[in-house]
Amino acid sequence: MTTRVQDALAQLKINGVRITPQRHAILSYLMDSMGHPTADEIYRALEPNFPSMSVATVYNNLKVFLEAGMVRELTYGDNSSRFDADISDHYHVICQSCGTIKDFACESLTEIERKAEESTSFKVFGHRMEFYGICNHCQG
Repeated sequence: MTTRVQDALAQLKINGVRITPQRHAILSYLMDSMGHPTADEIYRALEPNFPSMSVATVYNNLKVFLEAGMVRELTYGDNSSRFDADISDHYHVICQSCGTIKDFACESLTEIERKAEESTSFKVFGHRMEFYGICNHCQG
């Protein structure tokens, strides 16, 4: 088990969240997979080891992780929500053909946030930006 998963499980325990085998497996899968899976993909990956687990169990646990600030929910268009255990500031490139999502980092956009605050009088707490294109596989 990775240190990241151990730290996350410890944080859940501190917050009074009981660690079930399913919860542990879902969290581990999310943190080990950088593929931004859907709840259905998580379910299909874990179902052989947890035949009594339902898709609802996956959704309920993802909700717990969202509320604890341990994962982000990514919604793009009409596609299913995807989940990202990397909560650091980063951006996504999304393939318009197959839906693959890749992470990338770039310098902070805090100057743009500041300008948004100045021009709107809003208090900006963050931003979301994604790029769309065609992945290498789909360019084929």
